[in-house]
Amino acid sequence: MSYLIERLSSEMGWPSLGNASDIAEFINRPGVHVLFVPGDAKRNLETNDVAVILPELKMTFQGQFDCAVVQDSAEAALRESAGVWKTPSLIFYREGSQIGAIPKVRDWDEYMARIMQILATPAVA
Repeated sequence: MSYLIERLSSEMGWPSLGNASDIAEFINRPGVHVLFVPGDAKRNLETNDVAVILPELKMTFQGQFDCAVVQDSAEAALRESAGVWKTPSLIFYREGSQIGAIPKVRDWDEYMARIMQILATPAVA
């Protein structure tokens, strides 16, 4: 894992989720939650970009969602269950239900539009 990804947990205090149980506990809490699925930072240069962009998005949306980093050990199962194959990706949940995803790096305006749309999406029971 790259320094930029590690600092999300070590400096910003975001949970680092290594198994399905940790992920379920995080996404089933009240509110909206974003799982950052980094992929291989050595092979995919976009991973570090998203690791820098996501804290800025979180700050811009002022507490409308919290974030966690998915560890390598839990990545494949999560991508399969979420149906999100490309990395890096941001997968959004509201009270345990997936409400959207943004794979790969996007420009700022696209992030803003997609996240506003995702946040307006009700959770499906």
